[in-house]
Amino acid sequence: MFSGEEYDDRKIRMQAHLSAMNDEMWSIIEDGPIEIQKPNISNDQTTVTDQIIPKPKKEWTEDDKRRANLDNVAKNTIYHTLDKIVFSKIKQCKTTKEI
Repeated sequence: MFSGEEYDDRKIRMQAHLSAMNDEMWSIIEDGPIEIQKPNISNDQTTVTDQIIPKPKKEWTEDDKRRANLDNVAKNTIYHTLDKIVFSKIKQCKTTKEI
């Protein structure tokens, strides 16, 4: 259990563990959850602009769903390594980046 001791060593181990689970996992911790997006297509369905917009959940592919859930996977992994004192201090955090 993580209690704050040996933080540098534990960080390296956790980074390796999460990266082994998924290549994008550590980026989520550093940058925040992945936002599933798509190119903005005009009303005539032929013109693609440079603008990127959020992709509605009803259009998500299985890969989009998996990627969007990576923040939850990372939080769960981190939660299981914390003692009760440390967990009580971070349990209100919404994303792994906040933790």
